[in-house]
Amino acid sequence: MKSDRLLSILLLLQTRGRVPAHELAARLEVSVRTIYRDIEALSASGVPVYAERGRHGGIELLAGFRTDVTGLTADESRALFILAAQGAHAALGLDAALGSALRKVMAALPAPHRPAAEVTSRRILVDATRWKGGPQPAVDLQTLQDAVFADRRLRLRYRHSGQQRARTYTVDPYGLVSKAGVWYLVADRRTKPQLFRADRVHSATVLGDPVRRRPGVELADVWEVLRRQVEERPGGLDVTVRVRRDRLDMFLRLNASQLSGLPDTGPGDGDGEEADADEWATVRLSYGVLPETRQLLQFADTVEVVGPPEVRAELAAAAASVTELYRP
Repeated sequence: MKSDRLLSILLLLQTRGRVPAHELAARLEVSVRTIYRDIEALSASGVPVYAERGRHGGIELLAGFRTDVTGLTADESRALFILAAQGAHAALGLDAALGSALRKVMAALPAPHRPAAEVTSRRILVDATRWKGGPQPAVDLQTLQDAVFADRRLRLRYRHSGQQRARTYTVDPYGLVSKAGVWYLVADRRTKPQLFRADRVHSATVLGDPVRRRPGVELADVWEVLRRQVEERPGGLDVTVRVRRDRLDMFLRLNASQLSGLPDTGPGDGDGEEADADEWATVRLSYGVLPETRQLLQFADTVEVVGPPEVRAELAAAAASVTELYRP
């Protein structure tokens, strides 16, 4: 709706100051011509907005102009009170600030929307942590935050997974990301994007040098690149297994990142070979290296590796080692 778009433009200009017309058009998914028509409509309604052309031009509100915008819809009001990743606010030391902000928002809401917003905050809860995730190590995000908000470089002492000793890096931070309850620092190291788990940072020092980010690159852009690298990392070893049907759901949940296709659940009810086949489902997985397949042993006799032969040999050797360890 045009009214919603005009309100969005007004809020963006109040928050950002001067904004290029093409950026407003991209944010609101309309043409630049539409943006200029909207600016004319705002000006005609008494909003002191103007446009400057040229390389450093853009659309801007007259200095000092502010408006108390409370034109929230019912759905927008509810959305503000569904607090995703509540633990994130505590980790950043913002729990008290969040509560204060929501009280102010509640006071500013149109009166008809307040009851729905209050009910939503009591009826909807989003917990971003995984089941049985185990105790999480304490994470001190303060120094990382200081560098991110001050636009300064960071010197880290960081221990990679599987390594005993920490290494020293100088990085250019873009920001912090909370993924399923785990905090990551997103930064460039020697102009290349890299993820650093906050709970593996042994120490962090904010340097006096200004951050050296790649021009025009934002946190969301770097995170998308790194996320794809993790999720789309190609596997080098294709494995076919049979899984007992009564354990299939759990198996698929625990091995979601290794799945290379939908499971073949076999034929329907029957006798003899068909009945036996129906008890099992065929699942295809992909692993990076052979030792990773040892995690299949946690399912004991409810999962059988069909192939390739080297994976069957790897699991047999691992099982034999365990048997020898517990031999009386």
